[in-house]
Formats: sequence, structure tokens, C-alpha cells
Amino acid sequence: MKFLDPNDPFFRHAWVRWLTVLMPLGWGAFELFWLQSPFWGLMFLAAGAYAGYQLFFQRDPD
Repeated sequence: MKFLDPNDPFFRHAWVRWLTVLMPLGWGAFELFWLQSPFWGLMFLAAGAYAGYQLFFQRDPD
């Protein structure tokens, strides 16, 4: 079982894929710059980058 399966029917809609990528990126930026918590900020930024790579580059075309 994959951690994030880009071909799951849940990610069929583009807005779900974008939201899955942008939410952790936004939260990571918030943690990093506003709360000045570099560990959690980088963790969320890495999670968003991983989700973006999986959902937009590893996904099979419809």
C-alpha cells in the first residue's frame, strides 16, 4: 500500500489534487515565517512537495 496513491479515485478531480498540494505548502509557510518554527515548517513544505510530485508527475493520465 502506497502512502499517497495518485491513481486513487479520490484524486480524480483537479481541485482535490491542487488542494492536497497547496494546503501543506501554505501551512508550512505559515509555520516557517509566522510562527518561526523551522522544523515543522520544513516538514509541511516537504509533505506538500512530495504530494505535488506524486499527484502531478507520477499520476497516470486519464
